[in-house]
Amino acid sequence: MIPRLKLYDLAIPAPVPPVWCAAVTPKIGSARRLAALDGLRILAALVVALYHYTGYPTGVRQSWGAPPETAWPLLHHLGRYGWLGVELFFVISGFVICMSSWGRTPGAFFRSRVTRLFPAYWPAVLITTAVLTLWPVVRAPRHWHEVALNLTMMQKAVDVQHVDAVYWSLWREALFYLLFAVVVWRGLTLRRAVIFGYGWLVASMLSVKSGVHLLSTVLQPDCAPFFVAGIALYLIHRFGPDLLLWGLLGASFLLAQYWTVQQVGDKREVDPGLSTAVGAVVVTGIFAVMLAIALGYTARIQWRWLTTAGLLTYPFYLLHEYLGWTMIYGLRDLLPRPVLLPLVVGAMLLAAYLLHRVVEKPLARILKKHLDAAATTINRGDRYAAPAPVAALEADTVLLPTVK
Repeated sequence: MIPRLKLYDLAIPAPVPPVWCAAVTPKIGSARRLAALDGLRILAALVVALYHYTGYPTGVRQSWGAPPETAWPLLHHLGRYGWLGVELFFVISGFVICMSSWGRTPGAFFRSRVTRLFPAYWPAVLITTAVLTLWPVVRAPRHWHEVALNLTMMQKAVDVQHVDAVYWSLWREALFYLLFAVVVWRGLTLRRAVIFGYGWLVASMLSVKSGVHLLSTVLQPDCAPFFVAGIALYLIHRFGPDLLLWGLLGASFLLAQYWTVQQVGDKREVDPGLSTAVGAVVVTGIFAVMLAIALGYTARIQWRWLTTAGLLTYPFYLLHEYLGWTMIYGLRDLLPRPVLLPLVVGAMLLAAYLLHRVVEKPLARILKKHLDAAATTINRGDRYAAPAPVAALEADTVLLPTVK
């Protein structure tokens, strides 16, 4: 008989998984990298690129010079749903952030997010600005003060346009980190992670009709189910499934379906051919694949090239849209479309590799070194301690010389 443990009161649990999944549930603290997640990350980025290059009506017209139906009569039927790759990113993000935050202090969590996001983001902003300034054929460059604000990653807070439209998802990620930092600050445990997940889902839906713009902005009800699904999947991966975790995943799935239908409806304004049924099927597939990873069915996938490919995902995502469109515009009359499309994707992957190796990796190392050094001094008495009390006479009285 399998003993029942009170997992929700333990900070470092040691669960006994149910019999039916005992053979596939990874051991707690396993050092094996989930290479399948890296593969999914690069796949999601490529799917988003396929959307921008073959399925997004405005971008396809500006880059290829023809609507998607003409430029890509068959491929656009697949590419038009590539925007759902971002939803896959959000599920993966919930999974990975929950996994990497276990046992971390709030300071370590903050430093890890800064060194992960900005070393690739800053050069990507400047590179995209430079290309659009030299060749403003698909998009006009942003004004210098808008570029400067983009470097903070907070441009959306004041409705300043992004240097590249794909940056919108980084704002959603940053808001997720802000919310999850509360759990990290309290100390991440299974119980607190579950309470956070259910609480966020409920609060996000209540914010929809609250009339408080700030509340709906921070709680982002259309993205919350995907982030929470990732958290639930990691908890299933780490602790084994139970009714509360299945319930959290199920609620996330149902809300994700609702918001996907809403997004399909919004996107029909520019692409009337979108189907809500297809969108629902794609989201179901996302949840199914991520569940297979969480239950350990992909544990045998340990191809090292997937890890390398996963490292290119973020810089590729940052660079591919406007730079890819510019390249397509410049070469569309010189090369056949079936040749130019993989050429552009390959060029963006190469650019992502160079950005990662030449800039992102060294800059992240330097940034981490200095942030860690700053963290060691934040509580030093000679720098941040309260000032010593000053005598009342010295503090409040100006002594004037006596004139005899």
